Amino acid sequence: MFAAPAAFPQQQFRYEAWHRHSRPPLVGKSRAAGTLLITDEGISFAETGKNGKEPAHKWHWAYEEIQQLELFPKHMRLLTYQDDKWKLGADRRYRFDGDFTGAYPLLKARLGNRLVAALPIKDLKAEWEIPVKHLLRFGGTHGVLRFGEDQVAYITDKEDDMRIWSYSDIESVSSSDPYQLTITTYEKAALHYGNRKSFNFQLKKRLDEARYNRLHRKINQAQGLQILETYHERNTEE
Repeated sequence: MFAAPAAFPQQQFRYEAWHRHSRPPLVGKSRAAGTLLITDEGISFAETGKNGKEPAHKWHWAYEEIQQLELFPKHMRLLTYQDDKWKLGADRRYRFDGDFTGAYPLLKARLGNRLVAALPIKDLKAEWEIPVKHLLRFGGTHGVLRFGEDQVAYITDKEDDMRIWSYSDIESVSSSDPYQLTITTYEKAALHYGNRKSFNFQLKKRLDEARYNRLHRKINQAQGLQILETYHERNTEE
């Protein structure tokens, strides 16, 4: 199971990666090879220099400079606060291809609910689960919502639609009837700038009211704990 413990000092993960250019690419140069480094301090990437030359791109982001990081099995997308001149000043995104899933615990500890974990999880010890269809703009995906003690997972064959949420990653849940459930998260909604993303599920089995109430209670408890931790951190810094 992907756990999210507190980060240990001096952790670091080094990966060979490919950077996909966000600007209009030159012919045959839409991707560039390099080294991606994930540490306690932040994330760095340096393209491999050719013929002994300095790399064309070399970046470092401290965690406070990252708005959101989406972690997939074979790539990750990093959203910064920088303006992208090629996209009319929209916040700049960087995509890196590779398998960075081993760094999940460190990234979760450093980014909290700014990390979107679109990862498979098969060994989550579930308290209960329910088969569902996740409704998308066109059609949807089929899978299972699995509810554990500390995490919720949406398991599906559609790679970019799977998710792992800690209860503190969920802003709220709502249900219009026993066969519907909406999970609103802190993930940014692509079509609504700055808004939180909601996942609307059709339930293939009836949702028991007691389970829904228990889920609601877990989320409220996680939000309360998160507020207390933030308050403690601020007072410690002062």
